[in-house]
Amino acid sequence: MYLRNLPTLPPRGWRLAAHITVVCLLIAVTPVSPAEPTRVVVRPQDTGAALRNPGMGWVLHHFDNDLRRYTVDLEPSDTVEDFPGASVVYMRLAWSYLEPEEGRFHWALVDSPAQRWIAKGWQVAFRFTCAESGRDQPYATPEWVRKAGAKGHFYQPGKGVTDGAAWWEPDYDDPVFLDKLERFLAAAAARYDGRPEVAFIDVGSFGVWGEGHTFSSTRLPYSAATVRRHLDLHRKHFRRTLLAANDDFSIQGRGLEILHYARSIGMTLRDDSILVSGGNSAYHHAYLAPRFWPELPVILECEHFGPSRDRGYWQDGSLYLRAVEDYHASYATVHWYPRPFLEANRALIDRINLRLGYRLQLLEASWPEQVAAGGELTVGYSWRNAGVAPCLPGGHPAITLKDARGGIAGVFVDEDFDVRALPVGPPGEAVPVGRLEKPASQASRPLISFRLPPPPLLKPGEYALYISVGSRTGTPRIAMPLPGDDGQRRYRLGALRVTPL
Repeated sequence: MYLRNLPTLPPRGWRLAAHITVVCLLIAVTPVSPAEPTRVVVRPQDTGAALRNPGMGWVLHHFDNDLRRYTVDLEPSDTVEDFPGASVVYMRLAWSYLEPEEGRFHWALVDSPAQRWIAKGWQVAFRFTCAESGRDQPYATPEWVRKAGAKGHFYQPGKGVTDGAAWWEPDYDDPVFLDKLERFLAAAAARYDGRPEVAFIDVGSFGVWGEGHTFSSTRLPYSAATVRRHLDLHRKHFRRTLLAANDDFSIQGRGLEILHYARSIGMTLRDDSILVSGGNSAYHHAYLAPRFWPELPVILECEHFGPSRDRGYWQDGSLYLRAVEDYHASYATVHWYPRPFLEANRALIDRINLRLGYRLQLLEASWPEQVAAGGELTVGYSWRNAGVAPCLPGGHPAITLKDARGGIAGVFVDEDFDVRALPVGPPGEAVPVGRLEKPASQASRPLISFRLPPPPLLKPGEYALYISVGSRTGTPRIAMPLPGDDGQRRYRLGALRVTPL
């Protein structure tokens, strides 16, 4: 737990000034040796900006178990772009909405709203559930599945199996139910598996709300073997998209081996129970997270904000931040209407954005003030990951040279340096790693040299020098808290003069 030195943001006015002045970029010009050209050294300051990056961020609930909440009341043009750090919109819906008749699917129900966010560069995520408790959801599993012969039980939400109740939950081991479920999952996977716009899919076919328990449905027990069967069904069809297993799969006597099994088949951990209670009971399974977070993005979901607040559990929300720290979370959900949540928790959201997922800070960069055409451009830098989670998407630093008109004249990628390897730590204490003139540790490396193209390709003159992190071919992928963004996730650091031979 890293709460002793939690980061604080500078005042908003200061941050604005940092963007419009040169205060946030410290520049020095130092000679390396009499035989070498003068080097430029810059030490950028973290701008405090919220970042939208692959594999991390806030998750907004569009459909939350039914068709009435939480962003469904927004105009189609409103994608809540004003929510800082939001990157994923979440569609949690009962199977019966999407396959109301066997073999006839209503994918437009999710595709229509999803495209609003995808067009803005967001991703989507899904959970397809088989038992619910809403007043208009007696059949989360389609009724036609029961009529086809699947066994199950009628229940009263919160009271268990009840004669004459309207809600129906399948027997999760029933072969007819499993056959129909597999056909649905196969159809969903044919549509969404491996799509770059899909961030993750929860295993949601077991338990009420897809949470892996039956406390608010039939209250009937199921074995770990049952849960494993549902994990295997999802993995069979979703082979390329990240799958998430709920921490509650392990409760009701099933044990932790089911979560270890989920991890062994490449699934990550999701905890839906943050601040359902308060104090020391705000969450229970952070000790499981080390099995997942070093390699997979952990997902947290808080209790519906309104009820948590009204029961006195939310308080100032700092326990949500503590959960992000303890789980090393990459994703955190907004389990409420997003703008009221933002209005009530803006300071908390700003603090969480400094730690959620990964945050690549460029602590220092250096390069020669001038290089002869066709010569060696020797670059150094020091990086720190200020987030709680590794930069799991990975990426390579790249230097880009632009001419006076903004045209890209040169791109040089450090393919041997992957930011995924940057260690994490408590706030402000992660170990910096980079390329330095005199590496202080085995983690750091010597300066790297790039050969400039010959004069016909890179003419002598003045060039703006940018840094980015992305693919091996120099395409920027990762936003950083740096000034000077060119709009494509390249950040201007200074200038380089290319001199004639």
